[in-house]
Amino acid sequence: MNNRNVTAVPAEYLRSVNGELQGTIQEVSYEVSNYIHSSRQLVTDRNIGISEAGRETVAGDTLSKRCNVYMPAGYDPNDTTVKYNVLYLLHGVGGNQFEWLSSNGQVDERYIICNLFDNLIANGDIEPLIVVFPNGRSAHDWTDASFTTEGTNMLAFYYFDYELRYDLIPFIESNYKTFANINNTTPEGIFYNRMHRAVAGLSMGGMQALNLIVGGYRYDSTRFTGTESAWNNGLDKTVLAPGLIDLFAYVGAFSNAPTSSEGSVLGASLASSDYKLQLLYMTCGDADGVAITSYAKSIEGLIDQAGNHLGPFYQVLIKDGFHDFNVWNNGAYNFSRLIFRNNEEYAESDVIRKTL
Repeated sequence: MNNRNVTAVPAEYLRSVNGELQGTIQEVSYEVSNYIHSSRQLVTDRNIGISEAGRETVAGDTLSKRCNVYMPAGYDPNDTTVKYNVLYLLHGVGGNQFEWLSSNGQVDERYIICNLFDNLIANGDIEPLIVVFPNGRSAHDWTDASFTTEGTNMLAFYYFDYELRYDLIPFIESNYKTFANINNTTPEGIFYNRMHRAVAGLSMGGMQALNLIVGGYRYDSTRFTGTESAWNNGLDKTVLAPGLIDLFAYVGAFSNAPTSSEGSVLGASLASSDYKLQLLYMTCGDADGVAITSYAKSIEGLIDQAGNHLGPFYQVLIKDGFHDFNVWNNGAYNFSRLIFRNNEEYAESDVIRKTL
């Protein structure tokens, strides 16, 4: 495919552009009907069985959650002639909807990630797009960012797919000018919509991109599973998530967390899907003591199992890279340059390996 030149982020792309070329950030509220209850049951307004969810499902009240939305320069909600692709960027285990923004830091009194997208758009590297920064915990205590393996806020990371499908995407596509329209469920509509959505995440968000979007295992505390933790971290796998490949054609995983599923599992899920994953982009620092093992594990066997259900598969190591935003900004920069292109550019099921 064109634009295969995966590179380090140009230093000038971290700086701000002129005011008229700057996008804006909006924090918004939306209602969630699919989340983990304090009882550890799955609250849902959908027909989701126990065998799929791996736990009892119940009816319950809706939650009000918040996310951040980047809108490119020139975005006019009243101009119905212009529509946009949407990229969902997921945070890590201790983060929230602000991690990609505030935790990433600022240059020229603007968030670095906003500068990055502003520059990519202003220089014609990508088409203007909307970027959504959700809180990836689907639970009654979604604001709790503590690391407690027995907490429902931890279990919530492994059930974000239901919120994404049934609550967040419908909200975004009802309130912003997107190409995709989740209400169009015709075969042609589903095919068209998924080509205009992408998702990527850092660390725990990278795990979500693999396990919940591509299709891997959910996890829960061993106190409740009654099993042993393969990671000695108090978590063990439960049921296989169905995946969201019918919603997303492009997936990125940056320094994916240790509970990410094996490549053979992910590849088998792709092979059983009715849809092709147009592009998979995985990256990690080669000095990352947290994620380098899970990065390698999630790659091994994936392409062999996926077959022709996977397009270009990028495997990008960052030399001397750690578990930090140097790696993750490189991921966001390169991933965004490779997505939302002509279908013909994703025809080859090849592997692109590179060290930056």
